[in-house]
Amino acid sequence: MSTTLPASENKVVDLYTDGACKGNPGLGGWGVLLRYGEVEKRLCGGARDTTNNRMELMAVIEGLKSLNQVCQVRVHTDSQYVQKGISEWLPNWVRRGWKTASGGAVKNQDLWRELAAQAARHQVEWFWVKGHAGHPGNEIADLLANEGVKKA
Repeated sequence: MSTTLPASENKVVDLYTDGACKGNPGLGGWGVLLRYGEVEKRLCGGARDTTNNRMELMAVIEGLKSLNQVCQVRVHTDSQYVQKGISEWLPNWVRRGWKTASGGAVKNQDLWRELAAQAARHQVEWFWVKGHAGHPGNEIADLLANEGVKKA
């Protein structure tokens, strides 16, 4: 679907994301469901020799990249890695020169940098949802992520 999602001061884009991996590392996929009022857009993609965490990050990155205007965005993810990473850990990683609290290099730094850049373009709120618990948006994102694995 190629519908453009417009920006509005009164409307919010809901972005439901998920990643999947067959083997970890292995074949991976990411899926995104975007909702703006009655408009929906579905995206998915895949990668070889990747990890679930990378696919979770790619889902959010690709969803945010698909927005062609500045938007208010509510990101719904079942990944605590993504939700806590962007909300809690990222400022400390940047302050420490992309090192963890134990002094090691931050994993997936390339994707964290891209996610931070994409998120900075919008007004983003981050929400964690329990995966595989019947949440409609999350269930669709999961199906899309598994479609993405087939594209890897």
